[in-house]
Amino acid sequence: MSLSRTPASGAALGAPAAVAHASDRGARIVAVVIALAWHVAIGLPAVLAVRAEFAAPAVVLGGWAVVAVAGVVAGVRLLRGAPLPPWPLAVLLLVVDAAVFAAVGERQLFTAANWVWGTLGWFFVLAMWGRRVTGLIALLATHALIAQAAVLWHGPDPADLARYVMYVYGTSSLPVAVFVGSAVIVGLARDRAATAAAGHAMAAERAAAERGLRDRRDRLALVGAAAGRVLGDLAAGRVDPNDPEVQRRCVLAAARLRRLIAESDDVPDPLLHELRAAADLAERNGLPIDMVTIGSPPPLPVEIRRRLAEPLTATLADARDWARLTVVSGPDEVVVSLVTPDRGGPDGTGPPPGVDDDGPVQHLDERDGNIRWTQTRWRS
Repeated sequence: MSLSRTPASGAALGAPAAVAHASDRGARIVAVVIALAWHVAIGLPAVLAVRAEFAAPAVVLGGWAVVAVAGVVAGVRLLRGAPLPPWPLAVLLLVVDAAVFAAVGERQLFTAANWVWGTLGWFFVLAMWGRRVTGLIALLATHALIAQAAVLWHGPDPADLARYVMYVYGTSSLPVAVFVGSAVIVGLARDRAATAAAGHAMAAERAAAERGLRDRRDRLALVGAAAGRVLGDLAAGRVDPNDPEVQRRCVLAAARLRRLIAESDDVPDPLLHELRAAADLAERNGLPIDMVTIGSPPPLPVEIRRRLAEPLTATLADARDWARLTVVSGPDEVVVSLVTPDRGGPDGTGPPPGVDDDGPVQHLDERDGNIRWTQTRWRS
């Protein structure tokens, strides 16, 4: 007897990855929105307000437009899960960074019109998304060196140097915090989802084990009910082993025992396996039997299989001379038929013919004095 174990589903195994993907997508949306909103809502109005005061207005406006286009393309691809190659985009941003610092002029070096201070760090985040934080820090450090060169070029005083330090810290710390924080959140989400999935898998396995134990107990009770009475009568000497009726009861009990044991076997076609077990037992008891199968039965619950097989098992225990068992299966219907010689006949000495509807399973028993035809039918 084998005990089947229900494997963990693909969905349960993929839950940590799905949760991590959802968390990462949320962080990507936040980063893209911040970068583009800052660039458009804060940087552009400041540039347009003082564009006549720039040393090279066309360079400042052109750089803003180039970064805007690159940011939109990078943001769209990032949200679709296909980010741009990071280093070509990073080089483009650094070239624009150097050009804008050279073009804004000394008067606008530390104003909002010099939009690369507040904006460019967020586009570095988009370029380096999903990679190590060292790449982002390297870009921000290069950005700081470019800004330092621009400040030194204009002959700074101590106030300009202090202002430079504050700008570098203020415009770099928040992008780094968002970048690192999003990676940490995604990792924590993945770990917690994996822990929850493992807990659910353990609970499912525990429930399956408990259900298997209950099923085994139920089968044991059914076997005891099927064989206990006849064995008790034989042990107590209340019945004669040579009595044909006692022999029939023994065969029926053995057939039920064999079928109940077969119910727990892990096989591709459980119904056919259970019917073959009953047919094998009848053949071992000297009954020639032919078994014909057409099609493959769909997966059926144990209770449905039991209702399909039980009437035929009882008929096989009473059969003599020969028997023919036929199983015709389709995706929505299974028909099991047994033809045997009719020992009772139409005079009423045997079980009466008739039709019995047992929920989704129909049981039909007909006889004409020569042939007994027993059929069970299941329809979805």
